[in-house]
Amino acid sequence: MKYTVALAAAEEGGCTVRCLELPAAISEGDTKEEAREKIKEAIELVPEVTQEQARILGEGTTVDVVTPLLQAPLVTLE
Repeated sequence: MKYTVALAAAEEGGCTVRCLELPAAISEGDTKEEAREKIKEAIELVPEVTQEQARILGEGTTVDVVTPLLQAPLVTLE
């Protein structure tokens, strides 16, 4: 699956990067290349973190994945 990420120069140097489809996935790196690698890790961790948050909410809370009825094509900005 492909995700769209937004890279921006950080004030203190380096780059910040976030996944537009998964707002919880945010990272940074000293270079654009490093930031791109780190956001991949952050994207992979989102389901794990979501499951942990559900456990914190308590018994009876479940987390599921749904597929929207309308699937628009993703546009990746370089």
